[in-house]
Amino acid sequence: MGLLENAKARLGPAKEKMSHVAREQGGKVRHGIDKAARAVDERTKGKYSDKIHAGTDKAKHAVDRLAHKGGHGPGTPGTDAPMPPTPPKGPPPAS
Repeated sequence: MGLLENAKARLGPAKEKMSHVAREQGGKVRHGIDKAARAVDERTKGKYSDKIHAGTDKAKHAVDRLAHKGGHGPGTPGTDAPMPPTPPKGPPPAS
């Protein structure tokens, strides 16, 4: 097993835990991101507002991606596309 595969295998449980946290506590995480961004923006007196805003957007997007990777959200893991409909099983009911 290569180094990359070994690292992925060891980080798998942590990734699942973070997906669970993102699903369950996503609102609180987003609120914390906003609060931290406001604090940094105030401390820097707005000098880096554009960079702070861009970083905040990326962090929120990452939380959203993590929340959907667990298979409980819409789309397939790792994409924002909706899942295709599941074909019906068996023949259609007779009328």
